[in-house]
Amino acid sequence: MRAAWNQGTEMTTQQLFYRSVVPVSAQRHGNWSVKSGDSFAFAAGVNSVPLTAVEFDPASAEYPVVFAASGDSVFPAAILGARPNENLYVDGAGKWLGRYVPAFVRRYPFVFSQDEAGTTFTLNIDESFAGCNQDGRGERLFDADGQQTQYLQGVLAFLQDYQARIRRTRAYCDRLKELNLLQPMQAQFTLASGEQRSIAGFMAVDRQKLKALPADVLADMMSKDELECTFLHLASLRHFRDMLDRMPAAAAAAAAPQPAPAEPPPAEPGVVH
Repeated sequence: MRAAWNQGTEMTTQQLFYRSVVPVSAQRHGNWSVKSGDSFAFAAGVNSVPLTAVEFDPASAEYPVVFAASGDSVFPAAILGARPNENLYVDGAGKWLGRYVPAFVRRYPFVFSQDEAGTTFTLNIDESFAGCNQDGRGERLFDADGQQTQYLQGVLAFLQDYQARIRRTRAYCDRLKELNLLQPMQAQFTLASGEQRSIAGFMAVDRQKLKALPADVLADMMSKDELECTFLHLASLRHFRDMLDRMPAAAAAAAAPQPAPAEPPPAEPGVVH
């Protein structure tokens, strides 16, 4: 997700917290273990993460859910901070302060890459993750015979399901684009000092265009849960104001979204799905 700030800075890129990603293999990681879930410090410097449509229900209860453009495609994202490199939902000890942790965060340090045809997916791991180790902490990736452990099989199943959710989410976003429902938005913040800041580069559904859709289109969106996702997205925009309560003492005093003014490296040999 890319967003421009009025001070010339940009939102964190979608590389996010992945740093040293390599394919998982018994040859390289036969003695590796992963200790995860204790700390989310790796996500402390990102102010947005992608969401899938199925996550709108839990995510919209506490995060602003918006849409970000990447090339010709659009994808949902949860806003986690009001300034660059700021995640208001991770504290100094690495604890996640929100009730819901987005799947993009939960899947770390693992991620799929795919071949050029998009038919073969390879499981990768970020070896820079602090929980990766070779002294038995956490869950082993392979057993003594070099076979996948139940933990690694569970990781594969989780990412396979995540990929399926991504495909369904893309179909929903394509529908919003086809109906021309998305419009550029920006959130405006007034600091305690009186200084004005804004975060832009995201989109939201235009309520008036949504209301003007024909009844048969709305009925079709309802049958596919697309209308429910859209309502959840619109309701979530109130959390731009709620975000101020999490900001430091010198943070914004008011915020509201307003209409804006006029993946992983190539696949290598590894654990393949």
